[in-house]
This record gives sequence, structure tokens and C-alpha cells, in this order.
Amino acid sequence: MHVILAHPDYGMLSHMLLLSEKVLLGDALLEVELHDDLRYRLRYGGLVEHQNGRRRLRGRSAAYEFRSVEQLRYDFERDVEAAGGRLG
Repeated sequence: MHVILAHPDYGMLSHMLLLSEKVLLGDALLEVELHDDLRYRLRYGGLVEHQNGRRRLRGRSAAYEFRSVEQLRYDFERDVEAAGGRLG
């Protein structure tokens, strides 16, 4: 394991944020975060959010099985469209 940050009070942090973006699309804010330890957060306004094994669509939450980044992106885009949003 390689150590990114070592501090006597906090221990060792060995994970990194790989991607963090925020984009205003019309009146909805698109947020994307991907970490090297497979934590993630994709959010489209208050309509859709996929975060670390949970999927929320229009306020309803359910378990989400992460399979791959590609599948996560596909599922998220599908949910945004189903909620009436537009990514492009």
C-alpha cells in the first residue's frame, strides 16, 4: 500500500479523489465524484443520485449494485432521462 498522507493524529490516508466535476445544466447541477477506492457520487439536481451502493430517484431510495464505471454511467444517464432531465 502506498501512503498519500500520513499524520500522527489522523493515521494514513491511502485513497485519492480521481475525478470531481460540477456543471450547471440549465437549472440542474450535475455533480460527479469518483475515488480510487470505488467510492462514487453522481447527482443530477434533486432528482437523481447514485452514491456508494444507493440509488435515489425522485426521493425514493433503493440499493444499487456497482458493476463497473461504464454501467454506473449508463444507469445514471437512464435515470436522469426517466426523471425528465437532460444531460446533453
